[in-house]
Amino acid sequence: MNYHVNTRWGGSEPMPSVERMREVLAELDGDDDDEHPDVSLSHESEWTLSAFPDGLVIWENAEEDVARHMLHVSRQKVLELWTKLAEGQIDVIESEPWLPGYG
Repeated sequence: MNYHVNTRWGGSEPMPSVERMREVLAELDGDDDDEHPDVSLSHESEWTLSAFPDGLVIWENAEEDVARHMLHVSRQKVLELWTKLAEGQIDVIESEPWLPGYG
């Protein structure tokens, strides 16, 4: 399965390890930056999970024009979701308590 991570500063890295995913999530601990507010993991299925410093997580599929969100999500939970997405466990992620829209 193909997936890639988008870093806070605009980089894209294919097939990151769980440790590298953890490092990318840690980029959210830096200074606030309105131009680069999030990090994300995207799967070949077109699903993307984006994480923001305040705990907002957005689950979206641009091809299907679908977006949902959760608030106050811990970094550990984001890492778990990213790992599931990297493994293609879309149904498992879909079962989370998502709210409609971008939050």
